[in-house]
Amino acid sequence: MTANVHRLANGLTVAVEPMAGVETCAVGLYAAVGARSEPEGLAGLAHMVEHMVFKGAGARNARQIAEHIEDKGGSLNAWTTRDHTAFQARLLADDLALGLDVIADLIRAPHFDADELEREKNVVLAELGEARDTPDDIIFDHLQATAYAGQQLGEPVLGHEPTIKAIDVTALKGWIADQYRPEGLVIAAAGKVDAEALLAQVEARFGDMAAGAAPAYASASFAPGAHHDLRRFDQLHLALAFEGLGHSDPDVHALSLFSSAAGGGMSSRLFQELREERGLAYSIYSWAQPFAETGLFGVYCAAARTDGGAALKLIRDVLARTADTLDQAELDRARAQAKAGLLMGLESVATRADHLARMLQVHGRVLVSAELVAELDAVTVAQARAAGAKALASGEALATVGGKMKAAA
Repeated sequence: MTANVHRLANGLTVAVEPMAGVETCAVGLYAAVGARSEPEGLAGLAHMVEHMVFKGAGARNARQIAEHIEDKGGSLNAWTTRDHTAFQARLLADDLALGLDVIADLIRAPHFDADELEREKNVVLAELGEARDTPDDIIFDHLQATAYAGQQLGEPVLGHEPTIKAIDVTALKGWIADQYRPEGLVIAAAGKVDAEALLAQVEARFGDMAAGAAPAYASASFAPGAHHDLRRFDQLHLALAFEGLGHSDPDVHALSLFSSAAGGGMSSRLFQELREERGLAYSIYSWAQPFAETGLFGVYCAAARTDGGAALKLIRDVLARTADTLDQAELDRARAQAKAGLLMGLESVATRADHLARMLQVHGRVLVSAELVAELDAVTVAQARAAGAKALASGEALATVGGKMKAAA
């Protein structure tokens, strides 16, 4: 089935994709704002708002928000990234209206109680502490901060102790008022859904919002550099990144497939050479992360401290050789993995709703699976090699936890 997309008079977009053969649904509100939009000195604000709306909204307190969804066998989830925030309910089809009602209250009628905020700050500070004690978690914040040093895109989603403590109720309310404006919002639903009924329900709950777009955020640019967290752990963790590509770059799929061939699975060059052949790493993989105007191509590795230098040297060598010698069989394998991951994911109502919203926010339209598959099929070996070579030529951002490594010259 194809998606039904409608735009309310105030600019809010509604996307619905009925799915045959299911008895459940997912509905979510997706805001095209995240940590990179936060004001200076309030890093962590977007994430704190995500937490605080669950402490009471509309006629429900925190317990009632949870119980009213779970009494129906459903689940309610939310997440904050650097460039978007989402609130999603998954329910039996007959309970779709309840899920939408709760989500509407979270955004339109949060209580934002000052005492609750102080308690929740302690929860978030504990979450931050846990992340910092987890090397294979905190290293990615170190890497992001290095690649986008001094820029909002380099700030951690969780924030810092001082910025978390500085958040007050006024800041929470201001974030919702300034950032959650209709032109940047998508309500997306998938599964056993009646499109016309959902549209009427969305109109009733969101149609009276004043029109407007969220403020623009500052653009970001990649910069080489290094950060070393010298705390001692059992292993050395390292992550390096190169300048990647934005969502709309015509070569974004070529870089993604290059990344997969280099380190996307057990058959990849990095896994085979570092783990299987040399035993230099317990965990190693690569990824490509696009943002609106920039992106990262990176590699993560966990190794014994005594093997860190050799592992880093070999990672650089493998990447360079992959850019020179990637072959058709490797590209075809990476392409098959990408297509299978896409199509398997879209069999889930929750993933389908996420996909609808992200396509609309990133591309301004819904790219159907056949179109995405065709774009993957069109990537040639030469294009994948060129995308990898271009990234590797951009300079290197390096982050380590558990020891100091030498950055590339």
